[in-house]
Amino acid sequence: MIEIERKFLVLSEAYKNDATSKGYIVQGFLNLDPERTVRVRIKDNQGMLTVKGKSSEDGTTRFEWETAISMDEAKQLLQLCEEGIIEKQRYEIPFGNHIFEVDEFLGANEGLVLAEVELKDVTQKFDTPDWLGEEVTGQNKYYNSQLSKNPFNIW
Repeated sequence: MIEIERKFLVLSEAYKNDATSKGYIVQGFLNLDPERTVRVRIKDNQGMLTVKGKSSEDGTTRFEWETAISMDEAKQLLQLCEEGIIEKQRYEIPFGNHIFEVDEFLGANEGLVLAEVELKDVTQKFDTPDWLGEEVTGQNKYYNSQLSKNPFNIW
């Protein structure tokens, strides 16, 4: 249940050419405590409840627990979330031995495009596509929980 991931800015829309899937995500946060966040998400027609622990000092690892919930439950829980619902389009792009998830943010975070890659080990090497930009792993302002409180369009 330890999530290991790295996060990057995206330089161009070239990733769309190799995307194998695209989905709409809406999510909110029931709890934004830095020690633990509780997220409600609807991706396409699936509800999810996720608890994430505090990130490691370098931002690459943290505890994550996730379970599926019904759409009705997810919709009801979204009504209880703190202000600042996140909306985004997510693309999945296979590259090398990994799948990159690219999020195009909408609403108050429109214009922000981030890529994430999940790893099995913090030292694991991975190939980087040409459209991958500056690494922002561990920079709190790029966490979805922070984007809900301090959206990209007011930076």
